[in-house]
Amino acid sequence: MSKLTHLDEAGHARMVDVSDKAETSRMARATATVQLTQATMDLLIKGNLKKGDALGVARVAGIMGAKKTSELIPLCHPLPITKVTIDLDPDQASNQVLIAATVKTKGQTGVEMEALTAAATAALTLYDMLKAVDKGIVITAIQLDEKQGGKSGLWKREEV
Repeated sequence: MSKLTHLDEAGHARMVDVSDKAETSRMARATATVQLTQATMDLLIKGNLKKGDALGVARVAGIMGAKKTSELIPLCHPLPITKVTIDLDPDQASNQVLIAATVKTKGQTGVEMEALTAAATAALTLYDMLKAVDKGIVITAIQLDEKQGGKSGLWKREEV
């Protein structure tokens, strides 16, 4: 098992020193799934929501979430994010919205937490935009699917 890098020798939390790490191009992609009822999915697709364009607002919220990650997750480094893409794919057959967040930077540490935070923030915003019509919405499977760059290189989640 790997040593936990966010703990010092005494077991206290610390921010990892990345000052001696090489600066490399890094990318991470995370996903989240939002389960809706058919009636809620129909409203989402038709765009008949009192709060406005739920998908558009969730997209912007995901981008903002990526940019604010170091303020939300205590030991994350603030990073110069160079790109954030939030894709929201409503699947009417399953009444799910698949959210995919891709984050890029060139730096000394990865953007996995930024991608996960972006996906989660977009999902939570979708919930907020739709809760007036369905409080039973379920957010599931927030997960890292891929990361590139750094010493560990490429990692991809194996398909189940």
